[in-house]
Amino acid sequence: MPRRSAPLPLPPDARRICVLGPCGAGKSTMARALGERLDLPVVHLDAEYWQPGWQAPDAAWFDGHIAAIHARDAWVIDGNFTNHLPARLARADAAVVLDYPRRVHMARMLRRVASTFGRVRADMAPGCPEQVDLEFFRYTWTFRAEQMPRVHAALDAHPHVLRITLPGPRIADRWLLAIDRAR
Repeated sequence: MPRRSAPLPLPPDARRICVLGPCGAGKSTMARALGERLDLPVVHLDAEYWQPGWQAPDAAWFDGHIAAIHARDAWVIDGNFTNHLPARLARADAAVVLDYPRRVHMARMLRRVASTFGRVRADMAPGCPEQVDLEFFRYTWTFRAEQMPRVHAALDAHPHVLRITLPGPRIADRWLLAIDRAR
């Protein structure tokens, strides 16, 4: 079995970090962990986007709202929202890509739905209880094939952004431990 190289360390001056990946990979958990370790504010895009009852906001309002978030001096932003990703990456110092196998992120997503169904998670907007539907399931199932190429193309267009790809939860945990040891 080929050895994977160790993920790149996070630069000590990184102040704007994107956390990207499929549903269930642990983007919100990773964002919180980075925010705590690096003393950076954490923004959960799902909580910023969704209105009570899972209603989408006015597009023009959200475009301005997300632009104001991107303009901040420091942040860890979790969420893909690939239509806004180029603008986010233009300001980012680093991107942590949780590129987990489907079996991992699907199992985690299903466990999360089962354990929080009908309740609002801490990283979700008020009035948006956990739910699952066929569209969400399909989006999660096809993420690596349909969304990850868009994520990587956006990253390729922003070579100043340090790309840290974490291919599994154990490597992600070791990477976070390395950040702890470096501090």
